[in-house]
Amino acid sequence: MKVKLAYGDGYLDVDLPEALTTVITPLDQPGLPDEKGSFCAALDAPIGTTPLREHAGPGKRICIVFTDITRATPNERIIPWLLAYLRDECAVRLEHITLLNALGTHGPNSPEQLSKMLTPQVVRDYRVLNHDGANPAALVQVGHTAEGVPAMLNRHLLEADVRIITGFIEPHFFAGFSGGPKGIMPGVAGLQTVISNHGRKNIANPNASWGITKGNPLWEEIRDIALMAGPSFLINVTLNETRALTGVFAGDLIEAHAQGCEFVRTSAMQPVPELFDIVITTNSGYPLDQNLYQAVKGMSAAGRIVKKGGAIIVAAECRAGLPDGSPFVDLLGRAKDPEDLLAIITRETFPEQWQPQIQALIQRKAQIFVHSTIPEEAIRRAHLLPAPDISALVEQLREEYGGPVRIAVLPQGPLTIPYLSQ
Repeated sequence: MKVKLAYGDGYLDVDLPEALTTVITPLDQPGLPDEKGSFCAALDAPIGTTPLREHAGPGKRICIVFTDITRATPNERIIPWLLAYLRDECAVRLEHITLLNALGTHGPNSPEQLSKMLTPQVVRDYRVLNHDGANPAALVQVGHTAEGVPAMLNRHLLEADVRIITGFIEPHFFAGFSGGPKGIMPGVAGLQTVISNHGRKNIANPNASWGITKGNPLWEEIRDIALMAGPSFLINVTLNETRALTGVFAGDLIEAHAQGCEFVRTSAMQPVPELFDIVITTNSGYPLDQNLYQAVKGMSAAGRIVKKGGAIIVAAECRAGLPDGSPFVDLLGRAKDPEDLLAIITRETFPEQWQPQIQALIQRKAQIFVHSTIPEEAIRRAHLLPAPDISALVEQLREEYGGPVRIAVLPQGPLTIPYLSQ
């Protein structure tokens, strides 16, 4: 049977034995028939708070937080709609609006990237800033993390009269779901604040996983720090595989997000009756599969349903490489193997250590193969195995395992989160 895997801007075709293969996809959610109309209606009838026009108005300083280029949020649609609403419905002056890129610990987006994300007109007409969590002058302390580290947030966010947090909701591999308070923390938080929250202890907690917020110490601290900024108006959307809007959840930062999470849970979380020998996954295509760092999410989704001693095959284009020079790559380079990596993280704390920690924990259970544009030597340096031909690799693994094998495919990667139903 032919299966299309989300890969870069398109799809990768793989041949798999039909009788042995189970394809797991999210429930189909149709796009909204009038995206802009639904978006604006949500601003007028928000969840848990008053309409946006009662928050924003003439003379009010507005800070709009938007997701960076590693996220699939349709910023090029929702940000212009939001700006038009603020100008036309709230009489907010252009010069009173700041758009803040929620980079978290990621590097800055270039002017060209920002133009593509937000449209050239928005970048030309409005103040657009990259958050820099390593710059003390850009941060203000609002409290402390559970580890006693100062909780620092972006100054522009805190000094605004109205905070608007945009983004999209999907299952997240250690924060439960994306969106909501994550737009503030880690989105526009200080580097050390994020490192503390995403530390080894929290990442290792069994509740720091897909689809769990209540009882997840990592998410609960994200929520608490985000609320330290003061009231924020949330605008989160949900998407199908074509990036069409399937829902708009606007209003109170926590209440609106909770409703959006439940909407996503019904389509994205899919039960399976038993584990699989081989799980083939993706990282949902571009922009989510633009580097190997992000592709750990796809590995994590597959890790939930793979047998111990089995194999995970990840198809992720990785047009931006590992990326080279990142703390993620530096940490991988220090370790001899996945177990050594976990030992190093136990002794020291590093930026972006959470991704290699999760990768190494999955490797205790299964081999991980990667099909991408990254050179095979670089894949091996990341303690992973290259998979130049996925179909051929599946046949090879079948021979090695002997007897019948069970194969699962997640064509949309972490847009579908499988779980064992027993």
